[in-house]
Amino acid sequence: MNQAARRIGRTLALVLPVVMVLSGTLAVTRVPWAAPTAESQVLTASSDTASSQARARAPHEVLRDKLLTELQEKNPGVALTHLQEATNGRPSLARYCVDIARVLGQAAVAKYHSAKKAQAYSRPVCDTSYASGVAQGH
Repeated sequence: MNQAARRIGRTLALVLPVVMVLSGTLAVTRVPWAAPTAESQVLTASSDTASSQARARAPHEVLRDKLLTELQEKNPGVALTHLQEATNGRPSLARYCVDIARVLGQAAVAKYHSAKKAQAYSRPVCDTSYASGVAQGH
């Protein structure tokens, strides 16, 4: 009798946590997103929209977009100066400097419709990446 009680105890010790986890997971998968009158939607852990909304943008992406906006509103020289200041201020952004400068060069050609005018704003930021972008944008 004592051995049977131990066997039952061990079985419950292994099975009970699994049952509790599964029942808890199933209980929270149904979440009403819309108004009370609308039907409920099901949210799964692998939902693409849930992960993309929760993901914050990387600092270099934010910087790139900000500099592209500055380039359009002002000129490429201002954007390149701010790129240099940003990479000096945050060394972790330095590895993205080449790509950002290249994108700025391409955007300058698109803005002015002239590689010559875009090249006039060239600065020694991130070596010759801006000039490379101008050449690619032409």
